[in-house]
Amino acid sequence: VMKLNRLLILSLSLSALSVQAQEWMNVHQTYNGAEMVFPLEMSKYRDYDFSSDKKTLRAFSVKDDGKEMIVPFAVENIDSIDFSYDLADEQKGHNKYRPFTMSITTEDYVNIVEKEVWQNCHITIDGKGEYSNYSGTGRIRGRGNSSWEWYDKKPYKFKLDEKSKLLGLSKAKNWNLLANYRDVTDMMNVFAFEAARYMGMPNTNHTRFVEVFLNGEYIGVYQLTEKIEVAKNRVEIDEESGVMLSFDLDDGPSLSPEATDNFWSSVYSLPMCVKYPEDPDAETLESVKQDFAKLEKAVQSRDYALVEKLMDIPSYIGMLQMHEYLFNVEIGAPRSMYMYKDKDGKYTFGPVWDWDAAFDFDWSDMYTGHTFFTDYRELVLGTDPVNATGAYQKVNRFWRDMFGNAEFVKQYKDTWAAISDSVYLAPWKETQKYADAMTKEGAYTRDTDKWPLVKSDSGWNWGGWGGNGNSSKFEPAAEMEKMKIWLRNRKTYMDDVIAAYPSGNNEKVNVEEPEVTVVDGEVYVSAPIIFANGYSQSSRITIDENVIAELLGSTPASLSPMNADGSTGTNTAAGIYGAWFNDRGTCSWNSGHVYIESNELYSWAYGCHPNNCHAGDKHTVTMQYKYGKKKVNVVVTFTVQ
Repeated sequence: VMKLNRLLILSLSLSALSVQAQEWMNVHQTYNGAEMVFPLEMSKYRDYDFSSDKKTLRAFSVKDDGKEMIVPFAVENIDSIDFSYDLADEQKGHNKYRPFTMSITTEDYVNIVEKEVWQNCHITIDGKGEYSNYSGTGRIRGRGNSSWEWYDKKPYKFKLDEKSKLLGLSKAKNWNLLANYRDVTDMMNVFAFEAARYMGMPNTNHTRFVEVFLNGEYIGVYQLTEKIEVAKNRVEIDEESGVMLSFDLDDGPSLSPEATDNFWSSVYSLPMCVKYPEDPDAETLESVKQDFAKLEKAVQSRDYALVEKLMDIPSYIGMLQMHEYLFNVEIGAPRSMYMYKDKDGKYTFGPVWDWDAAFDFDWSDMYTGHTFFTDYRELVLGTDPVNATGAYQKVNRFWRDMFGNAEFVKQYKDTWAAISDSVYLAPWKETQKYADAMTKEGAYTRDTDKWPLVKSDSGWNWGGWGGNGNSSKFEPAAEMEKMKIWLRNRKTYMDDVIAAYPSGNNEKVNVEEPEVTVVDGEVYVSAPIIFANGYSQSSRITIDENVIAELLGSTPASLSPMNADGSTGTNTAAGIYGAWFNDRGTCSWNSGHVYIESNELYSWAYGCHPNNCHAGDKHTVTMQYKYGKKKVNVVVTFTVQ
């Protein structure tokens, strides 16, 4: 061990030490009572020296593109430096549960403030004798949606210049750092991944916890995990004909209208994004949409044999049971749900993703709150999923229609019965090991000191002490105990709920296709409303965009809703222009009978309220929209009888 003051006295360039052919130079630093080590693989650095003011130790690294990066360490923070060889992987302990140390330095030490702009960076990871150390260059940027927008502790994604194994995980370039800010336990995604692995869900992610320093500043505990992508060691499908999709409102047409990789599904109006192939052209996008519509129609007709031919039903059941067991209502949006299809293969669900809004998260105070584990008896799909009895009301019928099929219901019940005994115990055993290691090595304390979540007598606060002097800081151990009890109770509750599902029948549902005609410049559509489907947007009309463009003289731009007086309207539903209408044809949320929702001018969904609307009822309703055409607002009227 060479003490730093000795190095300073000698004023020695560290490059001279490289002749000793030592593999790693390790910079030791004490932070909050713990020793942190930042390893540098010496062969990757051109030179080492001190800044002219002797305040910074610098390592000079050359990237693949020839650019040089300086990796700085503040002299005042360095306790010592030593040199070592890295043991072969088979000689290491492979204790994956420990929190490791990671240092990220951006080029010119710039802050990471955007999700779209990559910053050059240098990364080191201390394997702590459990896995090989890592040091190298890459790029980094922000990631996430609500987690990026709402919270101070930011999540990141990074891309290495060279494919590398990190902490025993398979070699790759792309990685994610999950902040888990509102999850004091840091274990919600861990439990979900472990449960998915136990349930046999394909391509399930792994977990390594790292304490991260960004440009020398401690920024807390992060969950290092794989990026969901089509690649070797990730989702491996045919590069020419394979497809990966996400069901995601954020990446879909309504919230990402300028994107060219998304669409509304033809039958169930699901917001879809094509993740692979990347940057699909219009022809590819339409082909994917039409192919997925075949599955949608099979599900809508409840044709088990055809659904089984098109979709991997075990992965579909596993995904649904994951969302119900962990009470993840984001299936209602939906968000962060992935599906892929290999060449000549079936649509398969996975990998599972994003679970820090599950576990009965209280969305009513989502911006400022931290309430989980309140009631283990709430249900996503309900006690009778096909009819949404007792269900979270926003769940699309794509997730529920198959519960009208007896063969599917039996398979669903048998699947849960087979895993029930250990669906809580096995994943929890693994999850607890991560939590115990975080406690033992002080990572929980350092993270909650950096990002305190507190409850005060005036409500919840994030990142600081609040209230009227009666604040208390959340403790991970206490939240882990709540989580354990909630999961255990919910498993028992789920046993009874699933066993009591109505058995369904094997009758196929005959679904009529809408008929579209154009007469004297007006478009007429005759389309059935399936009364049993209620208002869950499973009925949908799509008219050829070219027909609309021909009638209007151009393809329309985005729509705006209009009130009766011509002013811009505000009556929207689910973030898309839509409304309920009563039996007099006027907008009425409380006594609505018929529901209409427009996604584009040439595509809209419709349905009826099962409580207010009755067989034989007749309605005439009108909705108006306007769009810009050559700086003139053109009014488009929908009249629906």
